[in-house]
Amino acid sequence: MNHLAAADYAVFLTYFIIVVGYGYWIYRSRRAGETDTKDFFLAEGSLTWWAIGASLIASNISAEHFIGMAGSGFAMGLAISSYEWIAAATLVIVAVFFIPIYLKNRISTMPQFLAQRYSDTVSTILAIFWLVVYVLVNLTSILYLGAIAIESLAGISFTTCTIGLAVFAIFITLGGMKVIGYTDVIQVVVLIVGGLVVTYLALQLVADKSGVGPASGNGVWNGLLALRTRADDHFHMFFAEGQPHYQALPGMSLVLGGMWINNLYYWGCNQYIVQRALGADLKTARSGILFAAFLKLLIPLIVVIPGIAAYVLYKEGTFQAAMTAGGVVRPDNAYPTLMNLLPTGMKGLAFAALTAAVVASLAGKCNSISTIFTLDIYRKFVDKNASEQKLVNVGRWAVVVSFVVAIIIAPMLRSFDQVYQYIQEYTNFLTPGVFSIFVLGFFWKRATNRAALTVAILTIPLSILFKFWPEISHVFGGQAAEIPFLHRTTWVFGIDMALMVLVSLTDPASVQNPKGLAIDQSMFRVSRSFLVGSVVIAAILIGLYAKFW
Repeated sequence: MNHLAAADYAVFLTYFIIVVGYGYWIYRSRRAGETDTKDFFLAEGSLTWWAIGASLIASNISAEHFIGMAGSGFAMGLAISSYEWIAAATLVIVAVFFIPIYLKNRISTMPQFLAQRYSDTVSTILAIFWLVVYVLVNLTSILYLGAIAIESLAGISFTTCTIGLAVFAIFITLGGMKVIGYTDVIQVVVLIVGGLVVTYLALQLVADKSGVGPASGNGVWNGLLALRTRADDHFHMFFAEGQPHYQALPGMSLVLGGMWINNLYYWGCNQYIVQRALGADLKTARSGILFAAFLKLLIPLIVVIPGIAAYVLYKEGTFQAAMTAGGVVRPDNAYPTLMNLLPTGMKGLAFAALTAAVVASLAGKCNSISTIFTLDIYRKFVDKNASEQKLVNVGRWAVVVSFVVAIIIAPMLRSFDQVYQYIQEYTNFLTPGVFSIFVLGFFWKRATNRAALTVAILTIPLSILFKFWPEISHVFGGQAAEIPFLHRTTWVFGIDMALMVLVSLTDPASVQNPKGLAIDQSMFRVSRSFLVGSVVIAAILIGLYAKFW
Protein backbone atom coordinates (compact mmCIF):
# COMPACT_ATOMS: atom_id res chain seq x y z
CA MET A 1 0.00 0.00 0.00
CA ASN A 2 1.28 3.51 -0.84
CA HIS A 3 1.64 5.75 2.19
CA LEU A 4 3.86 8.31 3.83
CA ALA A 5 5.42 7.66 7.21
CA ALA A 6 5.51 10.18 10.04
CA ALA A 7 9.05 11.24 9.04
CA ASP A 8 7.86 11.90 5.47
CA TYR A 9 5.05 14.10 6.69
CA ALA A 10 7.52 15.92 8.95
CA VAL A 11 9.77 16.69 5.95
CA PHE A 12 6.81 17.85 3.88
CA LEU A 13 5.41 19.95 6.74
CA THR A 14 8.78 21.65 7.15
CA TYR A 15 8.79 22.53 3.46
CA PHE A 16 5.19 23.79 3.65
CA ILE A 17 5.87 26.00 6.66
CA ILE A 18 9.01 27.49 5.10
CA VAL A 19 7.27 28.33 1.80
CA VAL A 20 4.11 29.73 3.38
CA GLY A 21 5.99 31.59 6.10
CA TYR A 22 8.47 33.12 3.66
CA GLY A 23 5.68 34.06 1.25
CA TYR A 24 3.69 35.72 4.03
CA TRP A 25 6.76 37.65 5.19
CA ILE A 26 7.35 38.94 1.65
CA TYR A 27 3.69 39.87 1.34
CA ARG A 28 3.71 41.80 4.63
CA SER A 29 6.98 43.56 3.77
CA ARG A 30 5.44 45.04 0.61
CA ARG A 31 1.79 45.22 1.64
CA ALA A 32 1.61 48.87 0.66
CA GLY A 33 2.12 47.79 -2.94
CA GLU A 34 -0.89 45.50 -3.06
CA THR A 35 -3.05 48.29 -4.51
CA ASP A 36 -0.64 48.73 -7.43
CA THR A 37 -1.23 46.50 -10.47
CA LYS A 38 2.40 46.86 -11.59
CA ASP A 39 3.53 45.49 -8.26
CA PHE A 40 0.86 42.78 -7.99
CA PHE A 41 1.13 41.41 -11.53
CA LEU A 42 4.79 42.15 -12.38
CA ALA A 43 6.63 42.83 -9.07
CA GLU A 44 8.14 45.78 -10.94
CA GLY A 45 11.76 46.39 -9.93
CA SER A 46 11.57 43.86 -7.08
CA LEU A 47 12.95 40.59 -8.51
CA THR A 48 16.70 39.92 -8.67
CA TRP A 49 18.28 37.98 -11.56
CA TRP A 50 18.41 34.75 -9.55
CA ALA A 51 14.76 35.13 -8.52
CA ILE A 52 13.76 35.68 -12.17
CA GLY A 53 15.74 32.62 -13.30
CA ALA A 54 14.39 30.42 -10.52
CA SER A 55 10.83 31.63 -11.14
CA LEU A 56 11.10 30.86 -14.86
CA ILE A 57 12.11 27.28 -14.11
CA ALA A 58 9.74 26.77 -11.20
CA SER A 59 6.84 28.02 -13.29
CA ASN A 60 7.84 25.86 -16.25
CA ILE A 61 8.74 22.62 -14.45
CA SER A 62 5.70 20.91 -13.02
CA ALA A 63 3.95 17.58 -12.79
CA GLU A 64 3.80 17.59 -16.59
CA HIS A 65 7.59 17.10 -16.43
CA PHE A 66 7.92 14.89 -13.35
CA ILE A 67 5.04 12.71 -14.50
CA GLY A 68 4.42 13.44 -18.18
CA MET A 69 8.01 13.83 -19.39
CA ALA A 70 9.22 10.94 -17.23
CA GLY A 71 6.42 8.90 -18.83
CA SER A 72 7.66 9.92 -22.26
CA GLY A 73 11.19 8.96 -21.15
CA PHE A 74 9.80 5.52 -20.26
CA ALA A 75 8.03 5.22 -23.61
CA MET A 76 10.48 6.80 -26.05
CA GLY A 77 13.69 7.66 -24.22
CA LEU A 78 16.14 10.55 -24.23
CA ALA A 79 14.73 12.15 -27.41
CA ILE A 80 12.02 13.85 -25.34
CA SER A 81 14.87 15.90 -23.79
CA SER A 82 14.91 18.06 -26.93
CA TYR A 83 12.09 20.07 -25.39
CA GLU A 84 14.45 21.01 -22.55
CA TRP A 85 17.77 21.28 -24.37
CA ILE A 86 16.46 23.32 -27.30
CA ALA A 87 14.70 25.49 -24.71
CA ALA A 88 18.11 26.39 -23.24
CA ALA A 89 19.25 27.74 -26.62
CA THR A 90 15.87 29.42 -27.14
CA LEU A 91 16.16 31.29 -23.84
CA VAL A 92 19.40 32.87 -25.04
CA ILE A 93 17.68 34.07 -28.23
CA VAL A 94 14.74 35.45 -26.24
CA ALA A 95 17.07 37.31 -23.88
CA VAL A 96 19.01 38.89 -26.75
CA PHE A 97 16.23 39.79 -29.21
CA PHE A 98 12.78 39.68 -27.57
CA ILE A 99 13.18 41.07 -24.06
CA PRO A 100 14.73 44.41 -25.15
CA ILE A 101 11.68 45.09 -27.35
CA TYR A 102 9.24 44.36 -24.53
CA LEU A 103 11.10 46.48 -22.01
CA LYS A 104 11.64 49.44 -24.36
CA ASN A 105 7.91 49.50 -25.12
CA ARG A 106 6.95 49.04 -21.44
CA ILE A 107 4.88 45.93 -22.13
CA SER A 108 2.99 44.33 -19.22
CA THR A 109 1.02 41.66 -21.10
CA MET A 110 1.23 39.95 -24.46
CA PRO A 111 -2.24 41.23 -25.49
CA GLN A 112 -1.02 44.75 -24.62
CA PHE A 113 1.83 44.32 -27.10
CA LEU A 114 -0.60 43.16 -29.78
CA ALA A 115 -2.90 46.13 -29.13
CA GLN A 116 0.03 48.52 -29.28
CA ARG A 117 1.54 46.97 -32.41
CA TYR A 118 -1.65 45.98 -34.28
CA SER A 119 -5.10 46.69 -32.80
CA ASP A 120 -7.46 46.02 -29.90
CA THR A 121 -9.31 43.49 -32.08
CA VAL A 122 -6.23 41.28 -32.60
CA SER A 123 -5.35 41.71 -28.93
CA THR A 124 -8.80 40.66 -27.71
CA ILE A 125 -9.06 37.63 -30.01
CA LEU A 126 -5.73 36.25 -28.83
CA ALA A 127 -6.37 37.20 -25.19
CA ILE A 128 -9.50 35.02 -25.27
CA PHE A 129 -7.60 32.19 -26.99
CA TRP A 130 -4.86 32.39 -24.34
CA LEU A 131 -7.33 32.34 -21.46
CA VAL A 132 -9.09 29.28 -22.89
CA VAL A 133 -5.82 27.39 -23.48
CA TYR A 134 -4.29 28.40 -20.14
CA VAL A 135 -7.33 27.30 -18.14
CA LEU A 136 -8.59 24.29 -20.10
CA VAL A 137 -5.25 22.79 -21.16
CA ASN A 138 -2.35 24.06 -19.05
CA LEU A 139 -3.83 24.73 -15.62
CA THR A 140 -6.05 21.65 -15.79
CA SER A 141 -3.28 19.29 -16.93
CA ILE A 142 -0.86 20.53 -14.25
CA LEU A 143 -3.49 20.00 -11.57
CA TYR A 144 -4.41 16.57 -12.95
CA LEU A 145 -0.84 15.28 -13.16
CA GLY A 146 0.04 16.59 -9.73
CA ALA A 147 -3.04 14.97 -8.22
CA ILE A 148 -2.45 11.53 -9.75
CA ALA A 149 1.18 11.60 -8.61
CA ILE A 150 0.28 12.47 -5.03
CA GLU A 151 -2.59 9.94 -5.09
CA SER A 152 -0.11 7.25 -6.15
CA LEU A 153 2.54 8.32 -3.65
CA ALA A 154 0.48 9.02 -0.54
CA GLY A 155 -2.76 7.16 -1.11
CA ILE A 156 -4.78 10.38 -0.79
CA SER A 157 -7.89 10.51 -2.98
CA PHE A 158 -7.64 12.27 -6.35
CA THR A 159 -10.34 14.81 -5.45
CA THR A 160 -8.66 15.71 -2.16
CA CYS A 161 -5.35 16.14 -3.99
CA THR A 162 -6.78 18.50 -6.59
CA ILE A 163 -8.48 20.65 -3.95
CA GLY A 164 -5.42 20.68 -1.68
CA LEU A 165 -3.04 21.66 -4.49
CA ALA A 166 -5.43 24.36 -5.66
CA VAL A 167 -5.79 25.88 -2.19
CA PHE A 168 -2.01 25.89 -1.64
CA ALA A 169 -1.44 27.54 -5.05
CA ILE A 170 -4.23 30.09 -4.48
CA PHE A 171 -2.59 31.15 -1.21
CA ILE A 172 0.69 31.82 -3.03
CA THR A 173 -0.94 33.46 -6.07
CA LEU A 174 -3.04 35.92 -4.09
CA GLY A 175 0.15 37.49 -2.74
CA GLY A 176 1.12 38.70 -6.21
CA MET A 177 4.16 38.26 -8.46
CA LYS A 178 6.74 39.22 -5.85
CA VAL A 179 5.54 36.48 -3.50
CA ILE A 180 5.48 34.01 -6.41
CA GLY A 181 8.94 35.04 -7.61
CA TYR A 182 10.73 34.71 -4.30
CA THR A 183 8.93 31.61 -3.07
CA ASP A 184 9.84 30.07 -6.43
CA VAL A 185 13.49 30.24 -5.36
CA ILE A 186 12.69 27.85 -2.49
CA GLN A 187 10.51 25.75 -4.77
CA VAL A 188 13.26 25.36 -7.37
CA VAL A 189 15.84 24.31 -4.78
CA VAL A 190 13.44 21.73 -3.34
CA LEU A 191 12.39 20.33 -6.72
CA ILE A 192 15.99 20.04 -8.00
CA VAL A 193 17.32 18.44 -4.79
CA GLY A 194 14.31 16.14 -4.48
CA GLY A 195 14.49 15.27 -8.18
CA LEU A 196 18.19 14.43 -7.98
CA VAL A 197 17.51 12.18 -5.01
CA VAL A 198 14.98 10.17 -7.08
CA THR A 199 17.46 9.97 -9.97
CA TYR A 200 20.25 8.83 -7.65
CA LEU A 201 18.19 6.08 -6.03
CA ALA A 202 16.71 4.95 -9.37
CA LEU A 203 20.20 4.52 -10.83
CA GLN A 204 21.34 2.71 -7.68
CA LEU A 205 18.40 0.33 -8.04
CA VAL A 206 19.19 -0.32 -11.70
CA ALA A 207 22.82 -1.01 -10.76
CA ASP A 208 21.72 -3.42 -8.01
CA LYS A 209 19.34 -5.32 -10.27
CA SER A 210 22.04 -5.52 -12.93
CA GLY A 211 24.64 -6.93 -10.55
CA VAL A 212 26.90 -3.89 -10.80
CA GLY A 213 25.62 -2.10 -7.72
CA PRO A 214 27.25 -0.14 -4.91
CA ALA A 215 29.19 -3.16 -3.70
CA SER A 216 31.36 -2.82 -6.80
CA GLY A 217 31.66 0.96 -6.31
CA ASN A 218 30.29 3.88 -8.33
CA GLY A 219 26.71 2.65 -8.18
CA VAL A 220 25.23 5.69 -9.95
CA TRP A 221 27.74 5.61 -12.80
CA ASN A 222 27.29 1.87 -13.14
CA GLY A 223 23.54 2.41 -13.19
CA LEU A 224 23.91 4.85 -16.10
CA LEU A 225 26.10 2.36 -17.96
CA ALA A 226 23.51 -0.35 -17.31
CA LEU A 227 20.79 1.88 -18.77
CA ARG A 228 22.83 2.34 -21.96
CA THR A 229 23.41 -1.41 -22.21
CA ARG A 230 19.85 -2.56 -21.48
CA ALA A 231 17.97 0.27 -23.21
CA ASP A 232 20.25 1.48 -25.97
CA ASP A 233 17.22 2.24 -28.15
CA HIS A 234 16.21 4.83 -25.50
CA PHE A 235 19.44 6.84 -25.90
CA HIS A 236 19.00 8.23 -29.40
CA MET A 237 17.74 11.71 -30.23
CA PHE A 238 16.67 11.00 -33.81
CA PHE A 239 13.60 9.02 -34.90
CA ALA A 240 13.48 8.19 -38.60
CA GLU A 241 10.18 7.91 -40.44
CA GLY A 242 8.61 4.53 -39.78
CA GLN A 243 9.89 4.23 -36.20
CA PRO A 244 7.22 3.85 -33.49
CA HIS A 245 7.69 7.32 -31.99
CA TYR A 246 8.13 9.24 -35.20
CA GLN A 247 4.70 10.89 -34.89
CA ALA A 248 5.59 12.41 -31.50
CA LEU A 249 9.20 13.36 -32.26
CA PRO A 250 9.70 13.34 -36.02
CA GLY A 251 13.28 13.26 -37.32
CA MET A 252 14.97 16.60 -37.86
CA SER A 253 12.10 18.50 -36.22
CA LEU A 254 13.89 17.78 -32.96
CA VAL A 255 16.63 20.26 -33.86
CA LEU A 256 14.98 22.25 -36.68
CA GLY A 257 11.55 23.46 -37.68
CA GLY A 258 8.68 22.71 -35.34
CA MET A 259 10.75 22.32 -32.18
CA TRP A 260 12.18 25.83 -32.55
CA ILE A 261 8.80 27.37 -33.37
CA ASN A 262 7.32 25.62 -30.33
CA ASN A 263 10.08 26.84 -28.01
CA LEU A 264 10.42 30.38 -29.36
CA TYR A 265 6.69 30.89 -28.90
CA TYR A 266 6.64 29.35 -25.43
CA TRP A 267 9.64 31.23 -24.04
CA GLY A 268 9.31 34.47 -25.98
CA CYS A 269 5.62 35.17 -26.65
CA ASN A 270 3.92 33.50 -23.70
CA GLN A 271 2.53 35.61 -20.87
CA TYR A 272 3.05 32.78 -18.42
CA ILE A 273 6.81 32.86 -18.97
CA VAL A 274 7.75 36.34 -20.19
CA GLN A 275 5.89 37.99 -17.31
CA ARG A 276 8.72 37.08 -14.92
CA ALA A 277 11.16 39.39 -16.73
CA LEU A 278 8.85 42.29 -17.62
CA GLY A 279 9.26 44.08 -14.28
CA ALA A 280 13.08 44.14 -14.38
CA ASP A 281 15.73 46.22 -16.15
CA LEU A 282 17.41 44.71 -19.22
CA LYS A 283 20.62 43.56 -17.53
CA THR A 284 18.76 41.86 -14.67
CA ALA A 285 16.25 40.25 -17.02
CA ARG A 286 18.96 38.87 -19.30
CA SER A 287 21.01 37.52 -16.40
CA GLY A 288 17.95 35.79 -14.97
CA ILE A 289 17.05 34.23 -18.32
CA LEU A 290 20.62 32.98 -18.83
CA PHE A 291 20.53 31.42 -15.35
CA ALA A 292 17.28 29.68 -16.31
CA ALA A 293 18.94 28.36 -19.50
CA PHE A 294 21.67 26.66 -17.47
CA LEU A 295 19.08 25.15 -15.12
CA LYS A 296 17.16 23.88 -18.15
CA LEU A 297 20.12 21.70 -19.15
CA LEU A 298 19.70 19.77 -15.88
CA ILE A 299 16.03 18.88 -16.25
CA PRO A 300 16.43 15.68 -18.34
CA LEU A 301 18.72 14.31 -15.62
CA ILE A 302 15.95 14.86 -13.08
CA VAL A 303 12.94 13.60 -15.06
CA VAL A 304 13.92 11.70 -18.23
CA ILE A 305 16.67 9.48 -16.79
CA PRO A 306 14.33 8.19 -14.03
CA GLY A 307 11.75 7.40 -16.73
CA ILE A 308 14.32 5.34 -18.66
CA ALA A 309 15.37 3.64 -15.40
CA ALA A 310 11.74 2.69 -14.76
CA TYR A 311 11.58 1.24 -18.30
CA VAL A 312 14.65 -0.95 -17.67
CA LEU A 313 13.29 -2.13 -14.33
CA TYR A 314 9.90 -2.84 -15.93
CA LYS A 315 11.54 -4.91 -18.69
CA GLU A 316 13.36 -6.95 -16.06
CA GLY A 317 10.16 -7.66 -14.13
CA THR A 318 10.43 -5.25 -11.18
CA PHE A 319 7.52 -2.91 -12.01
CA GLN A 320 5.13 -5.14 -13.93
CA ALA A 321 2.11 -4.56 -11.68
CA ALA A 322 2.80 -0.89 -10.93
CA MET A 323 3.21 0.08 -14.59
CA THR A 324 0.04 -1.54 -15.91
CA ALA A 325 -3.63 -0.78 -15.51
CA GLY A 326 -6.26 -3.03 -17.04
CA GLY A 327 -3.54 -4.93 -18.85
CA VAL A 328 -2.27 -1.75 -20.56
CA VAL A 329 1.16 -0.23 -19.86
CA ARG A 330 0.79 3.28 -18.41
CA PRO A 331 4.02 5.27 -18.99
CA ASP A 332 2.85 8.13 -16.76
CA ASN A 333 3.01 5.76 -13.78
CA ALA A 334 6.83 5.63 -14.04
CA TYR A 335 7.77 8.51 -11.73
CA PRO A 336 5.18 7.83 -9.00
CA THR A 337 6.29 4.18 -8.98
CA LEU A 338 9.92 5.18 -8.43
CA MET A 339 8.97 7.59 -5.64
CA ASN A 340 7.20 4.79 -3.80
CA LEU A 341 10.50 2.91 -3.57
CA LEU A 342 12.20 5.72 -1.68
CA PRO A 343 13.12 5.18 1.98
CA THR A 344 11.30 6.98 4.77
CA GLY A 345 12.21 10.66 4.89
CA MET A 346 13.46 10.64 1.31
CA LYS A 347 9.93 9.94 0.15
CA GLY A 348 8.84 13.05 2.05
CA LEU A 349 11.53 15.07 0.24
CA ALA A 350 10.38 13.72 -3.14
CA PHE A 351 6.78 14.49 -2.14
CA ALA A 352 7.84 18.05 -1.27
CA ALA A 353 9.74 18.37 -4.58
CA LEU A 354 6.75 17.25 -6.58
CA THR A 355 4.41 19.53 -4.66
CA ALA A 356 6.85 22.43 -5.10
CA ALA A 357 6.88 21.88 -8.86
CA VAL A 358 3.10 21.64 -9.08
CA VAL A 359 2.29 24.57 -6.80
CA ALA A 360 4.88 26.90 -8.35
CA SER A 361 3.60 26.13 -11.83
CA LEU A 362 -0.04 26.47 -10.83
CA ALA A 363 0.64 29.80 -9.12
CA GLY A 364 2.60 31.16 -12.06
CA LYS A 365 0.02 30.05 -14.59
CA CYS A 366 -2.90 31.47 -12.63
CA ASN A 367 -1.11 34.78 -12.07
CA SER A 368 -0.82 35.10 -15.85
CA ILE A 369 -4.47 34.15 -16.31
CA SER A 370 -5.55 36.82 -13.84
CA THR A 371 -3.18 39.38 -15.43
CA ILE A 372 -4.59 38.90 -18.94
CA PHE A 373 -8.20 38.76 -17.74
CA THR A 374 -7.89 41.83 -15.53
CA LEU A 375 -5.77 44.13 -17.71
CA ASP A 376 -6.85 43.01 -21.19
CA ILE A 377 -10.50 42.01 -20.71
CA TYR A 378 -11.98 43.51 -17.53
CA ARG A 379 -10.29 46.92 -17.66
CA LYS A 380 -10.98 47.31 -21.40
CA PHE A 381 -14.56 46.10 -21.63
CA VAL A 382 -16.12 46.03 -18.16
CA ASP A 383 -14.79 48.94 -16.08
CA LYS A 384 -12.39 51.31 -17.81
CA ASN A 385 -12.20 53.52 -14.73
CA ALA A 386 -11.55 50.79 -12.15
CA SER A 387 -9.17 51.74 -9.36
CA GLU A 388 -5.87 49.94 -8.86
CA GLN A 389 -7.24 48.21 -5.76
CA LYS A 390 -10.35 47.04 -7.63
CA LEU A 391 -8.23 45.62 -10.46
CA VAL A 392 -6.09 43.71 -7.98
CA ASN A 393 -9.23 42.29 -6.35
CA VAL A 394 -10.64 41.30 -9.75
CA GLY A 395 -7.35 39.54 -10.47
CA ARG A 396 -7.67 37.59 -7.23
CA TRP A 397 -11.21 36.50 -8.04
CA ALA A 398 -10.03 35.41 -11.49
CA VAL A 399 -7.52 33.14 -9.73
CA VAL A 400 -10.22 31.47 -7.65
CA VAL A 401 -12.63 30.99 -10.57
CA SER A 402 -9.87 29.53 -12.77
CA PHE A 403 -9.04 26.92 -10.14
CA VAL A 404 -12.69 25.97 -9.71
CA VAL A 405 -12.92 25.30 -13.47
CA ALA A 406 -9.65 23.31 -13.43
CA ILE A 407 -10.82 21.16 -10.51
CA ILE A 408 -14.02 20.30 -12.39
CA ILE A 409 -12.26 19.42 -15.67
CA ALA A 410 -9.12 17.66 -14.33
CA PRO A 411 -10.71 14.19 -13.86
CA MET A 412 -11.56 14.11 -17.59
CA LEU A 413 -7.86 13.76 -18.48
CA ARG A 414 -7.68 10.22 -17.13
CA SER A 415 -8.43 8.90 -20.62
CA PHE A 416 -5.06 10.13 -21.99
CA ASP A 417 -1.99 7.88 -22.11
CA GLN A 418 0.87 10.42 -22.21
CA VAL A 419 -0.47 13.75 -20.97
CA TYR A 420 2.77 15.59 -21.81
CA GLN A 421 2.19 14.88 -25.49
CA TYR A 422 -1.44 16.01 -25.12
CA ILE A 423 -0.25 19.35 -23.73
CA GLN A 424 2.30 19.87 -26.50
CA GLU A 425 -0.03 18.91 -29.34
CA TYR A 426 -3.09 20.93 -28.40
CA THR A 427 -1.28 24.10 -27.35
CA ASN A 428 0.45 23.94 -30.75
CA PHE A 429 -2.88 24.57 -32.47
CA LEU A 430 -2.31 28.23 -31.57
CA THR A 431 1.50 28.43 -31.55
CA PRO A 432 2.42 28.97 -35.24
CA GLY A 433 -0.04 31.81 -35.79
CA VAL A 434 0.83 33.69 -32.63
CA PHE A 435 4.55 33.34 -33.23
CA SER A 436 4.28 34.60 -36.82
CA ILE A 437 2.28 37.62 -35.62
CA PHE A 438 4.86 38.38 -32.95
CA VAL A 439 8.04 37.83 -34.97
CA LEU A 440 6.90 39.99 -37.89
CA GLY A 441 5.50 42.52 -35.45
CA PHE A 442 8.94 42.75 -33.84
CA PHE A 443 11.16 42.95 -36.89
CA TRP A 444 9.08 44.03 -39.93
CA LYS A 445 7.53 47.48 -39.80
CA ARG A 446 5.20 46.79 -42.73
CA ALA A 447 3.27 44.00 -40.95
CA THR A 448 -0.28 45.32 -40.67
CA ASN A 449 -3.30 44.84 -38.48
CA ARG A 450 -5.25 43.30 -41.38
CA ALA A 451 -2.52 40.67 -41.83
CA ALA A 452 -2.40 39.87 -38.11
CA LEU A 453 -6.18 39.59 -37.95
CA THR A 454 -6.19 37.22 -40.95
CA VAL A 455 -3.65 34.93 -39.33
CA ALA A 456 -5.31 35.10 -35.90
CA ILE A 457 -8.57 33.89 -37.43
CA LEU A 458 -7.14 31.23 -39.75
CA THR A 459 -4.45 29.56 -37.58
CA ILE A 460 -6.65 27.22 -35.58
CA PRO A 461 -8.71 26.11 -38.65
CA LEU A 462 -5.43 25.43 -40.50
CA SER A 463 -4.09 23.42 -37.56
CA ILE A 464 -7.31 21.41 -37.38
CA LEU A 465 -7.18 20.82 -41.15
CA PHE A 466 -3.67 19.32 -40.96
CA LYS A 467 -4.51 17.40 -37.78
CA PHE A 468 -7.43 15.61 -39.46
CA TRP A 469 -6.01 15.57 -42.99
CA PRO A 470 -6.04 11.73 -43.27
CA GLU A 471 -9.76 11.61 -42.37
CA ILE A 472 -10.59 14.52 -44.70
CA SER A 473 -8.61 12.92 -47.52
CA HIS A 474 -10.45 9.63 -46.99
CA VAL A 475 -13.83 11.35 -47.32
CA PHE A 476 -12.82 12.54 -50.80
CA GLY A 477 -11.52 9.13 -51.84
CA GLY A 478 -7.86 9.77 -51.15
CA GLN A 479 -5.42 8.23 -48.69
CA ALA A 480 -2.98 10.32 -46.65
CA ALA A 481 -0.67 9.48 -43.75
CA GLU A 482 -0.97 11.21 -40.39
CA ILE A 483 1.17 14.34 -40.17
CA PRO A 484 3.38 14.58 -37.02
CA PHE A 485 2.32 17.59 -34.98
CA LEU A 486 5.76 19.23 -35.10
CA HIS A 487 5.60 19.04 -38.90
CA ARG A 488 2.07 20.48 -38.78
CA THR A 489 3.43 23.32 -36.67
CA THR A 490 6.11 24.06 -39.27
CA TRP A 491 3.68 23.93 -42.19
CA VAL A 492 1.07 26.14 -40.53
CA PHE A 493 3.80 28.59 -39.48
CA GLY A 494 5.06 28.77 -43.07
CA ILE A 495 1.55 29.41 -44.38
CA ASP A 496 0.90 32.02 -41.68
CA MET A 497 4.14 33.86 -42.46
CA ALA A 498 3.30 33.86 -46.19
CA LEU A 499 -0.21 35.15 -45.44
CA MET A 500 1.16 37.89 -43.18
CA VAL A 501 3.57 39.08 -45.87
CA LEU A 502 1.06 38.81 -48.73
CA VAL A 503 -1.78 40.58 -46.90
CA SER A 504 0.57 43.28 -45.58
CA LEU A 505 2.05 44.02 -49.00
CA THR A 506 -1.43 44.38 -50.52
CA ASP A 507 -2.61 46.60 -47.65
CA PRO A 508 -2.13 50.38 -48.26
CA ALA A 509 -1.57 50.80 -44.50
CA SER A 510 1.77 48.97 -44.75
CA VAL A 511 3.51 51.73 -46.72
CA GLN A 512 3.77 54.11 -43.80
CA ASN A 513 2.68 51.94 -40.91
CA PRO A 514 2.54 54.15 -37.81
CA LYS A 515 2.51 51.10 -35.54
CA GLY A 516 5.78 49.65 -36.80
CA LEU A 517 8.38 49.39 -34.04
CA ALA A 518 11.58 51.41 -34.14
CA ILE A 519 14.41 48.90 -33.80
CA ASP A 520 17.85 50.10 -32.72
CA GLN A 521 20.72 47.63 -33.14
CA SER A 522 22.21 48.78 -29.85
CA MET A 523 19.19 47.16 -28.11
CA PHE A 524 20.59 43.74 -28.98
CA ARG A 525 24.15 44.19 -27.69
CA VAL A 526 25.02 41.91 -24.80
CA SER A 527 27.63 41.99 -22.04
CA ARG A 528 30.79 39.93 -22.24
CA SER A 529 29.67 37.70 -19.35
CA PHE A 530 26.36 36.99 -21.11
CA LEU A 531 28.21 36.16 -24.32
CA VAL A 532 30.54 33.74 -22.50
CA GLY A 533 27.58 32.03 -20.81
CA SER A 534 25.78 31.69 -24.14
CA VAL A 535 28.84 30.10 -25.78
CA VAL A 536 29.13 27.60 -22.92
CA ILE A 537 25.48 26.61 -23.35
CA ALA A 538 25.95 26.18 -27.11
CA ALA A 539 29.04 24.02 -26.57
CA ILE A 540 27.22 21.77 -24.08
CA LEU A 541 24.30 21.32 -26.46
CA ILE A 542 26.55 20.47 -29.41
CA GLY A 543 28.31 17.88 -27.23
CA LEU A 544 25.05 16.30 -26.05
CA TYR A 545 23.58 15.97 -29.54
CA ALA A 546 26.86 14.70 -30.98
CA LYS A 547 27.00 12.04 -28.25
CA PHE A 548 23.40 10.82 -28.39
CA TRP A 549 22.28 11.52 -31.95
